[in-house]
Amino acid sequence: MADQAHFTDLTMEYMPALYSAALRMTRNPSDAEDLVQETYLKAYRAFGSFTEGTNLKAWLYRILTNTYINSYRAAKRRPEISDVEDVEDLYLYRRLGPVEGGGAPGRSAEDEALDSFTDDEVKAALESLPDAFRIAVLLADVEGFSYKEIAEITEVPIGTVMSRIHRGRRALQKALHEFAQARGLVGSGARPGE
Repeated sequence: MADQAHFTDLTMEYMPALYSAALRMTRNPSDAEDLVQETYLKAYRAFGSFTEGTNLKAWLYRILTNTYINSYRAAKRRPEISDVEDVEDLYLYRRLGPVEGGGAPGRSAEDEALDSFTDDEVKAALESLPDAFRIAVLLADVEGFSYKEIAEITEVPIGTVMSRIHRGRRALQKALHEFAQARGLVGSGARPGE
């Protein structure tokens, strides 16, 4: 059993990452702060049940995700403000189809394709995903958790995690393709995945 006196020392390093994840989930800085505060309160209260030596970061993300799902999504809070500043973290979709034509040497096709989109277009495409898919994609592609860790965090089977990530990435790809079509970057042929 972990000693609650060590809670602050062990958990505070994760606060910036938890806030970034909360901001992506809630889409509002004030709600993200509330979500992180609620997460830390719940984590502090449950810290006696945390087994030291296990994945503390995944444990905190599980509390954050469950708090969001149970409190924020259930209340259908949909803030009008969408202020995700961490666009540099949005290197999340790494499986876009190949871009025709050559790019700069040493750069991947995905990097070339993502350069065609504005930050707001990437944010809008990500935010258009249903919560279950968006959370799975964020945890995998932005936060870097493994499928097993995401299954533990979201408390769903690993097969469900894999399905949500796959479907979320496909939906993200489709949304980005639609932005590209609207800007005349690609033709109006079949969409990716069809």
